[in-house]
Amino acid sequence: MTNALSDEDVPLSQRKPSATSKVLATGKKRKSVTVKSETSVAHDDDHAPLKKKRATATAVAQTKAQSSGKEIKTEEKSAKSSASVKASPSPSKASGKSTKLNGNSKPTTEPDSDSDSDDKPLAKRKMKKADSKTEGEETSTQEKEEEEEEEFYKWWEAESNDHSVKWTTLVHNGVLFPPPYEPLPSHVKLKYNGMPVALPLEAEEVAGFFGAMLETEHAKNKVFQSNFFNDFKEILKQCGGSQLKIEKLEHCDFTDIFNYYEEKRAQKKAMTTAEKKKIKEEKDKLEEKYKVCFLDGRKELVGNFRIEPPGLFRGRGSHPKTGKLKERVMPEQVTINIGPNTPIPQPPDGHEWAEVKNDNTVSWLATWKENINGAQKYVFLAANSSLKGMSDYKKFEKARELKNHIARIRKDYTKELKDELMANRQRATAMYLIDVLALRAGGEKGEDEADTVGCCSLRYEHVAFKPPNTVVFDFLGKDSIRYYQEVKVDQQVYKNLKLFKKAPKKFGDQLFDRLDPPTLNRHLQNYMPGLTAKVFRTYNASKTMQDQLDKIENKGTVNEKYVAYNAANRTVAILCNHQRTVSKAHEQSVGKIEDKILEIKMQRYRLKLMMAQLDPEMKKSDPEYFQPDAELDDATIDRLIDQIVQREKDKVTKKFQKENEKRAAENGELLPESELKTRMKVVEELEAEYMKQRKTGKVDIKNGMTVEKLQAQIEKLTERIVNTTLQKKDKEDNSTVALTTSKINYIDPRLTVMFSKKYDVPIEKLFSKTLREKFKWAIESADANWKF
Repeated sequence: MTNALSDEDVPLSQRKPSATSKVLATGKKRKSVTVKSETSVAHDDDHAPLKKKRATATAVAQTKAQSSGKEIKTEEKSAKSSASVKASPSPSKASGKSTKLNGNSKPTTEPDSDSDSDDKPLAKRKMKKADSKTEGEETSTQEKEEEEEEEFYKWWEAESNDHSVKWTTLVHNGVLFPPPYEPLPSHVKLKYNGMPVALPLEAEEVAGFFGAMLETEHAKNKVFQSNFFNDFKEILKQCGGSQLKIEKLEHCDFTDIFNYYEEKRAQKKAMTTAEKKKIKEEKDKLEEKYKVCFLDGRKELVGNFRIEPPGLFRGRGSHPKTGKLKERVMPEQVTINIGPNTPIPQPPDGHEWAEVKNDNTVSWLATWKENINGAQKYVFLAANSSLKGMSDYKKFEKARELKNHIARIRKDYTKELKDELMANRQRATAMYLIDVLALRAGGEKGEDEADTVGCCSLRYEHVAFKPPNTVVFDFLGKDSIRYYQEVKVDQQVYKNLKLFKKAPKKFGDQLFDRLDPPTLNRHLQNYMPGLTAKVFRTYNASKTMQDQLDKIENKGTVNEKYVAYNAANRTVAILCNHQRTVSKAHEQSVGKIEDKILEIKMQRYRLKLMMAQLDPEMKKSDPEYFQPDAELDDATIDRLIDQIVQREKDKVTKKFQKENEKRAAENGELLPESELKTRMKVVEELEAEYMKQRKTGKVDIKNGMTVEKLQAQIEKLTERIVNTTLQKKDKEDNSTVALTTSKINYIDPRLTVMFSKKYDVPIEKLFSKTLREKFKWAIESADANWKF
């Protein structure tokens, strides 16, 4: 093999694309609105900029959205009415047939096919028109709920229009800034060399950030301490505190500040239910107007409308900037994006916005730059909004489209692993690592950024070799999470990586010195429009999940199937390197589950004692059945009894206290202490029963109890033991793996919906309420036979 003669990639021969990427559904084209475009920062799980659907709004809605100068009210009925969209009938609807968003059915206007192609348009269904309400008409709660359900915008069933424009009208109330800093009491001071120091307010706030978390692991981290103190000294310098001569962190005493914030935390924890409720009501009232916006006349929830308060950056993993000051964001740093001829949200008194845009080609409502990494922050619509839903749908459909090209891509890069041109060989090797190991593409980092790398930015020191074909990868990935894997790779890939590391390369040098992500992505465009390295990660995660779910037998209990589903999810999370450190509470949490199992076994043993008392012959015929479980020795039983009794006492006491709190809030008469003693007698009777069992080996049997009833209860307890044991195993298996990231960002949600419907596992066990709202489109469109 000859060495590479050029640093330039040789492009692949021109190929005719095998398929054209299809959109959600074809609709009537509209003339694009010409505006200045703003490039947004792509999320890790996003692809090339995804186009959003522009919904058709009624003239009334547009007029109302553009002319109203009032704050948006969540209860505003007229806005709901104007949000109703009447879409023109689609061909499928006109023919009386419908299509599904499951990728397995062709539109009925096309010939029937058994193909599993993913090029399937959305169903075009006529939207239901909301019942109009005359002014002053009273609507019952039930009617309101029905109307809200009817008005839910099912974008996946609506006709798709021009994708270059995200909205026609947009009205919102801007962002919510954190409250101003509240100075510490005059007696609470930072001490330096044992002496109280009067800090300028700006510096006092920063000192409070560190003092409040004095006993955390973060504050004990040397990097955290160093970064904090450097920024603290800079703030002192800026606000005229240089004369204080605070030069060494070890001479600073934050104890008084820590105790002050600990006391405040304790006071908050000790608040009554009524006090907490009042605070929540005030908070909700303050946030109410920021929670919703009107997009083309439709009411949509806003996602992260709160500006993050200042504090100390923590970061994930071994982040080099941990402890640095997250500065307070001011209105002068925030750019607002809103519809033209629409009232601009008012900034806080005495302030102005950095800029006000009317860019309908982007979906963000506000943006600003944070100071830690210089990253652009955005306010988007909520996860369950139509725009975010369409973005998710397109992302997963793009990944599904890759399955039509993956065989050709793999064939080509396998061939190019031996290419004489070094640039091609590096590109092929990188594609192998991205495809097989699900590595991120990576990119160049500035000197002041975290030293995180991906495939294209791997350096000399990040790989080691174990013959015959094992490669040891050790580097910091996204969020400074360590990626350490010993992987057996293709023999040619092994040879190539050794070649890329060959002298004169040394520590710090790039392995892929003739490749970068843009070059790689341009090459991938030859195979499929919109294909980038990121799509491989979504594709492989979903494909792996599909393969794992196919291995699960449709038998056993719901809990057994749920554990099997989590095991499949865990395989994907490991592939994507979604690791986490074992939490401090993990051991305690597992211990509680173990105690719960022992308590159930003890309860089962009590029932067996009752059976033996009712029918002594049963014990004679099968004495082993009536023995306690091996774990239930005398010391364990005594501990469990004490534990159960104390827990019941705590329950009675807390319930009594809550009832009195409620009565006090309503100015009612408080329950006397004698009432608590009366209630506590039930617990004392339970304790007496346990003591009797320990002394005599007998248990009081309630009237009407029979052997048959006891057997039925024993069977239920045995099932609970099995289920709780599965829960414990699942918790232990997932202690170092984060399942949520892959479930939200990389696994097509329709796979989870398919599993739920095919295996009769409630979707509530698989998706939280938040995810059920986010993936409503998947829940309503996929069936038990859906395939990725």
